[in-house]
Amino acid sequence: MIKDINFDDFSKIDIRVGSIIDAYLNKDSVKSAFILIIDFGPLGILKSSAQLTKNYKVENLLGVQVTAVINLPVKQIGKVMSSCLVLAAVNQQNTTLIKPSKKVLNGTIVA
Repeated sequence: MIKDINFDDFSKIDIRVGSIIDAYLNKDSVKSAFILIIDFGPLGILKSSAQLTKNYKVENLLGVQVTAVINLPVKQIGKVMSSCLVLAAVNQQNTTLIKPSKKVLNGTIVA
């Protein structure tokens, strides 16, 4: 388990729902990954590099709603500037996207 944080720390994390509008292989990533272009509605369109290639295909990602942290600093991953962190459940064999069970408006807050 990771060290405890207080509620004030947690409340600084901005987690939102967005829809993947484009996805393609990140050819410059050291580890196999997709570049995801995600529409967060009124918050705009953000890009993320996500290591999902073992469990997902590009054609199955398009239109899928995902959750992501949108207020982290931009991070360069290979030649890509990643502007959000897509959330997933991760273990040694699988990476599974964390997504809403029903469709919601893009930009909806996850609380």
